[in-house]
Amino acid sequence: MTAIAVTIAGSDSGGGAGIQADLKTFSALGVYGASVITALTAQNTLGVQGIHDVPPDFVARQIDSVFSDLAVGAVKIGMLSRPMVIDIVAAGLDRHHATQVVLDPVMIAASGDRLLAAEAIETLRRVLLPRALLVTPNLPEAAALLDAPVAASEEEMRAQGASILAFGPRAVLMKGGHGTGPESVDLLVTPEGVERFPALRRETANTHGTGCTLSSAIAAGLAKGEPLAEAVGHAKAYVSAAIAAADRLQIGAGHGPVHHFHHWWPAGDRR
Repeated sequence: MTAIAVTIAGSDSGGGAGIQADLKTFSALGVYGASVITALTAQNTLGVQGIHDVPPDFVARQIDSVFSDLAVGAVKIGMLSRPMVIDIVAAGLDRHHATQVVLDPVMIAASGDRLLAAEAIETLRRVLLPRALLVTPNLPEAAALLDAPVAASEEEMRAQGASILAFGPRAVLMKGGHGTGPESVDLLVTPEGVERFPALRRETANTHGTGCTLSSAIAAGLAKGEPLAEAVGHAKAYVSAAIAAADRLQIGAGHGPVHHFHHWWPAGDRR
């Protein structure tokens, strides 16, 4: 049977993050992608120029359309900018008995623009975290979820991951991309323990969409039947390669995207 994943997220008109990055990732990893759009952004590599929220009832209609027809194997959730949309998405997950849920708590774009209203953070904690198989915060997002300082060491990352577990998800992937040092280390924190996923840190400005890409790559693995830790490992390797190849692309004047199709586009081409 064809592996299917759905992304519930915002649209990035510049194509580097959000729905567009998710669908590229699903395709690159051999998974059929469907989408539920929660918000439209006027966005490019320089920043976010505007956000238009999709009406909550239409978000619900998209969810029902997709789940009533497609055999969805996994769900990736990204940008949910308002509390009412978070409630609608949670109700949709319950209605369609979705359990393979990867929640990327998108709060701020790579450009620094806020994508989640401050009043929505509490709703995200209370309503969606308990419904997630995996939550994938970067270090600033984890700090915001906990109202705590940004973790400055792996020990602090472990502790914050354990604290986020207390909100109800079955696992937390603490992403170390905002850290320092020669390696970018992600920590998979579960009630059973902690698994470390290191990768060489790459010096590039073209990292737009890394968080979206990682979470959707994990969802793709889950849709194909991979166990969680295996899906995380494969996703980490895919994203690391996409970052390493990002400078082969020439997209925009700001923070360019990672190279989702690095495996297929000729390495000698600069596009």
